[in-house]
Amino acid sequence: MELSLVLGAGCFWGVEVLFEEMNGVNKVISGYSGGHTNNPTYEQVCTGETGHIEVVKIDYDSSVVTFSELLDKFFFIHDPTSVNRQGPDVGTQYRSVIFYNSNEEKEIAEKKIKEINESGEYDREVATDLRESVEFYEAEEYHQDFVKKNGKICYHQLYVENKQSSKN
Repeated sequence: MELSLVLGAGCFWGVEVLFEEMNGVNKVISGYSGGHTNNPTYEQVCTGETGHIEVVKIDYDSSVVTFSELLDKFFFIHDPTSVNRQGPDVGTQYRSVIFYNSNEEKEIAEKKIKEINESGEYDREVATDLRESVEFYEAEEYHQDFVKKNGKICYHQLYVENKQSSKN
């Protein structure tokens, strides 16, 4: 069954490219959610005045990948303890957020956060917001598949590489 999940973990370019490589993920779209402005533009979101967050909408096949596995990837690719920043990006639009679609998803996310907090992996508590799903606005075309189109490496990829090498 195809389902969707909206997540924010900093700049959507890096989140998009890392989820696109995941088995069971059918499509990832960069966009905005959580604010009070209809059809926001990137320039508007960057002011911090729209209330929107840079997010990705992940369409996935739940018979191949679970909501829980998507959250495992989400928590692995960014610092969920950081408030309103990821890498060099600072502002409320870069906060860590999970937009859940049901009480079951909310409970799974709460359990993951509790496990991370109890694991001692971080010096601080997880700051990821849990919010009920709201309207998702697709970002401008030039933001879609930005990393692939431009051959860039984003800080999410560097964060993951550093995290993986420190475990070895």
